[in-house]
Amino acid sequence: MTGLPLLTPTEMVCCSPLLREPIDEEQAERLSRVLRALADPVRLRLVSIVAASEGQEACVCDLVEPVGLSQPTVSHHLKVLREAGIVGSERRGLWAYYYVHPEAVEELSAWLAG
Repeated sequence: MTGLPLLTPTEMVCCSPLLREPIDEEQAERLSRVLRALADPVRLRLVSIVAASEGQEACVCDLVEPVGLSQPTVSHHLKVLREAGIVGSERRGLWAYYYVHPEAVEELSAWLAG
């Protein structure tokens, strides 16, 4: 008689146990805002340009040419990044200088790395 093979208790488990705590609702909301903001190629480039700039900050006027968009469009993208907590800004006279918030990048990096 050919019956079903016998399974050991380990083989009977349908799912692997969790290796770490799942993120909570607050962290999921925060990471979702960051990921949505970074899901645009222009915004990814802007973050990259700012992070690679001298002193890790850049004026809006320095960001227009590299991305090939108008100043109002670049400002809109920077506003989205600022609202997501990815970049911050500081006014100096007529210009706003943007910098990347390291803690936002660290949190996203840590979550992606698992």
